[in-house]
Amino acid sequence: MKAMQLAKPRPIYDRPLALVDLPEPEPGPGEVKIRVQACGLCHTDLHTVEGDLPLPRLPLVPGHQVVGVVESVGEGVETIAPGARVGVPWLNSTCGGCAFCARGEENLCDNAVFTGYHVDGGYAEVMTAPADFVSPLPESFDAEQAAPLLCAGIIGYRALRLSGMAKGERLGLYGFGASAHVAIQVAIHSGAEVYVFTRGEAHRRLARELGATWTGAASDTAPALLDRAILFAPAGGLVIDMLRALRKGGSATVASISMSPIPEIDYGRYLYGERVLRSVTASTRRDAAELLALAEEIPIRTEVEVFPLEEANEGLIRLRESTIR
Repeated sequence: MKAMQLAKPRPIYDRPLALVDLPEPEPGPGEVKIRVQACGLCHTDLHTVEGDLPLPRLPLVPGHQVVGVVESVGEGVETIAPGARVGVPWLNSTCGGCAFCARGEENLCDNAVFTGYHVDGGYAEVMTAPADFVSPLPESFDAEQAAPLLCAGIIGYRALRLSGMAKGERLGLYGFGASAHVAIQVAIHSGAEVYVFTRGEAHRRLARELGATWTGAASDTAPALLDRAILFAPAGGLVIDMLRALRKGGSATVASISMSPIPEIDYGRYLYGERVLRSVTASTRRDAAELLALAEEIPIRTEVEVFPLEEANEGLIRLRESTIR
């Protein structure tokens, strides 16, 4: 099978992913074999191929927003049959026995395995995944439309949920990439007013098309204080901008796996007044199920550009340069 494989982390402009021929993997006990139809590009993929994250294995096939069709199943799999259309998210598996898993916080499991990081992912024609961790996909979404939901969408949804956003509240979104353009649709469907802070006019225009009440730069002052704010851009300096824009008792949520340093926070000015600053770590199967159900109900519209498998480097370069709509 064809796959884009990383042998050694390097800057994306060096095109570190190489097109290789690999044996097709076969499903082990509890696994399914998937013929990949599409795989979304994610900033986490950039962090992986450029070495921003410590890699547990090399060589590695990245990719964790995978849409495909089950070709065969391993021993003991009874919940999914060949022919099923499924999605494979970032969370590949967990231990199932620790305190975090018992509390429903499987995203915090110390032994969690992540797709395209600990195990080969979806930048390939075929992959395998644990049957218990793949998600049935709504038939109303084609593969290209569904792929961004499996990480960008799920993380955006989890960030909304953890923020405590309620109907009628003002929500600020900082950065307007893949996660935010899904989150805004969920937020508006839930009755929130959405204020988008992003530097690119094309992204502001898309935000307005999707229903944003107001758009501007992170340094701008919105027409009213925010009840909730979510940061999707991996820029620690924007944390101060978020906190500056919050009302007392509001929450600021950071939804990034890696980011530049956060400047020193003036407690009295930015946190005092029972403002909350919290992070988002991966996601759970519950998040995936709830987001995918909402995606069909709303229905969510995803903006995508499609690249052939062999052009994964070029797609990630475009992602790095924020030139993908």
